Amino acid sequence: MEIIWLAVFAALLIGYFALEGFDIGVGMLLPVLSRASERAGEPGTPQAHRDRLVAAVAPFVLANEVWLVAVAGALIGVYPSLEGEVLHGLYPVVVALLVSWVMRDAGLWFRRRLDGARWRAFWDAALCAASWGLALTWGVALASVVRGLPANPFDALGLLYGAVVAAALAVHGRAFAAWRLSGADEPGTGRRLALTAALAALPVAVPLAVVAPTLLDHSASPAALNVLSIMALPVLPIVLAAQVWVWRTFGPARDPKTAARLPSFF
Repeated sequence: MEIIWLAVFAALLIGYFALEGFDIGVGMLLPVLSRASERAGEPGTPQAHRDRLVAAVAPFVLANEVWLVAVAGALIGVYPSLEGEVLHGLYPVVVALLVSWVMRDAGLWFRRRLDGARWRAFWDAALCAASWGLALTWGVALASVVRGLPANPFDALGLLYGAVVAAALAVHGRAFAAWRLSGADEPGTGRRLALTAALAALPVAVPLAVVAPTLLDHSASPAALNVLSIMALPVLPIVLAAQVWVWRTFGPARDPKTAARLPSFF
């Protein structure tokens, strides 16, 4: 049972990076991708280009964040002895991660609540900065866990791994924007998105492989895992089915011209 739950925990965390990674990546590249649209001669103002990019990721954001909630639940339920130790040892990283997460979501929700140019520009900047914060703090957290929770997680090695994670998510975000906005008939975009999803998952898959023995040694008791399995495992197919529905429903626009009219959830 310990191995089964280790596999579930790893799948949830890897799935979060592979899926939520492109949301973060698009946020990181929001100014870059909007300027690229302008240089390509696509019609619309700079703000319209940014709106189009946010609309592209909007249907996926909440569905992807479910994976992080599931990761937190699995950490608390499956590895209760590690949960407090990790949160205490990574306290400044966790605070930075949560602040970035809240600010990123606030940018998504608030940017269209008023029509003023300065209002939208402020929240677009907050969205971009918070997305970078998410990517960098995730990298610092992963590096710190592998190194046994150092006293200063924001040292050179931690920040270097944060840069690696940020680069992987940026590449994934760019591939997603091409897939979502170029139209279903654009060759190669789906294959490229799958490859960049694997790239985004790699920075978390490697640390998981390193700390797997430690996770197995700190698993909850077999009785607790059995109860958790009865409660949680039947829900996983529902989560997966919902994820499939989201991707089938909000796939790439059939006509690239319609991509400019994507529904705006934020």
